[in-house]
Parts: sequence; structure tokens; C-alpha cells
Amino acid sequence: MPSALETATRAIRREDLQYMVVPVEDLPPVLAGFGEGRHGELDNETMAAQGFPGSTTETVAATGRIAGYLREFVTPLNAGLDLPDLDLMAATVVHLFEDSEQVARWMRDKFLGEFKEFVGQELGKGQKLVRADELKVEGYSDEAVGLHTSQMTESGLVSSTVVDLRVGRLLGVAYVVTTGEVVRMDTVAEMGLTLERRIVQVVLGAI
Repeated sequence: MPSALETATRAIRREDLQYMVVPVEDLPPVLAGFGEGRHGELDNETMAAQGFPGSTTETVAATGRIAGYLREFVTPLNAGLDLPDLDLMAATVVHLFEDSEQVARWMRDKFLGEFKEFVGQELGKGQKLVRADELKVEGYSDEAVGLHTSQMTESGLVSSTVVDLRVGRLLGVAYVVTTGEVVRMDTVAEMGLTLERRIVQVVLGAI
């Protein structure tokens, strides 16, 4: 039987997602000074364009994904990728699906599955996925998975530390992009827990 919280997510609409992503004042202290980057809705066409080779609007829609919202923050430093261990970007995203099982399949098949599948392959635009390692995550109220990836770009090597978490038919994502081969699990875990709390607050009408 679905939990009360999962049942409550059935009333969530795409316009509610913008209130769930983490605002700048709630970022971890290590990201103090980061400024506003991209923010806005993520439709299935955009997700397909930003996805792995072969992804289409139709294949994304077939997963049960309805809509999403992104809020991104960027480093205040005017620096290139030649500085080691530099956090370049931090972001949270919330995706709305038709049901909670589709969220779980996305986490398993699209997120973990596709990253592992494309290791060693060219992704286009001068990017190559070098590695994708699953990370242990704890402390979330529902299913959650973590991943550390490294990509070679035209400007150098960058790493992404990512947590995906489920709240009913909502998928929350928190990530940090860093120069070099760096894992930022503590920072991303903190962002993920903040994101989970905000999602629950919106679902319950507290925000």
C-alpha cells in the first residue's frame, strides 16, 4: 500500500516543482559565494537533447517522465579548468513522473545503467566519459543512489558527484561538478538531504 506521502505526491503539478529545488541560501557553506546559473523548466525535448547519444523526446516520455525543474549555481571564481579540485557548478533538479515505480526504473536503468553503458565512449561536442562509479548513499527516507563520473572535455578533465533520490512520484537530483578526479560526496549528500526536505515540505503544503 502506498504511503501517505507517496499518495500526496499524486496531487503535485509541474508548476510546483520550482519551489522544491534548493535556493542559494540553503547551499552548503563550502559553496558560499556561488552565483545563479541556469534555472527553469526541463521538458522531455530538452532532456533528450542533453542525454546520451540515441536519446529522443519519445524515449524520454516513454519512461513516464512528465516534467522537471532545474536550479543551478556557478563558481564566483573567474578561472579555467587548469585549477585542480575546483568546484565549478552545483545544482538540484526535480523531475515529475507518472508513478513511483517509474522513478525507481529511471534511477536504475537511465541513471546508473546508461552511465555505466557509455563509459569509454565519445559523447559528442569533444566529450568522452572516462569512468562511472556507483557510490553508497545513506540517510534518505526512500530509495537513493549515488554516482561519481569523470569526463574528458576539450578544456580538461571534470568530475560529477550525483545523488538521485525518490519521494513518491518525484525524483530529486543533487550534483556538483569539479575539475579533476574528485568526489564531493559530503557536499552532494548535504544538498540531497536539503532537497528531500524541501520536496516533502512542498508536497505537504508547508512551502
